[in-house]
Amino acid sequence: MKVLIINGSPHPNGNTSIAVHELCKTFSKLGVETGVAQIGQMAIRGCVACNYCKAHGKCVFDDGVNEIAAKFAEADGLIVATPVYYASANATLIACLDRLFYSAPVEKTMKVGASVAVCRRGGASATFDELNKYFTISGMPVVSSQYWNSVHGLVPGEAEKDAEGLQTMRTLARNMTFLMKSIALGKEKFGLPEKEDWVMTNFIG
Repeated sequence: MKVLIINGSPHPNGNTSIAVHELCKTFSKLGVETGVAQIGQMAIRGCVACNYCKAHGKCVFDDGVNEIAAKFAEADGLIVATPVYYASANATLIACLDRLFYSAPVEKTMKVGASVAVCRRGGASATFDELNKYFTISGMPVVSSQYWNSVHGLVPGEAEKDAEGLQTMRTLARNMTFLMKSIALGKEKFGLPEKEDWVMTNFIG
């Protein structure tokens, strides 16, 4: 089992990394391999809708997203973690996810996903909902925990004091491991769900 974790924080040793580290420790105990992509200081630009990816199988911009896409293809699960800015994930992470989910020719069906929001006080649940939409439009089961996946802290290191938040991370990792293993067994026995050809309806008068 492999899990890719994308950390959108620009602070490699900040509170988001504390949450990610708690996840990695738990996954390691369960025998799950993890890889962390620290993208918060990368110059990742947004999608320009050029559709280069449709012809070439990768994004036209070579700024790290294509490399992450290759790791995503090999992973059984994806976790996206972010600090909260204005009740939203930070812009670098959103730009990365927009292009990753649109441009990468990755079979996402039944890969499992989870999001983690780290904030001082408020905005975590809005950010949690925002990130989960990437999974639910892609046939990816969303992993739950004992609470919404948030950890709280302001100054670097303060998240270490959020005992409930860190417990939520450990529970998330255990639940994710169980779900990935269960899906692997299901795929072996039953295969993936049947897919229909996509019917696209535009809302025009």
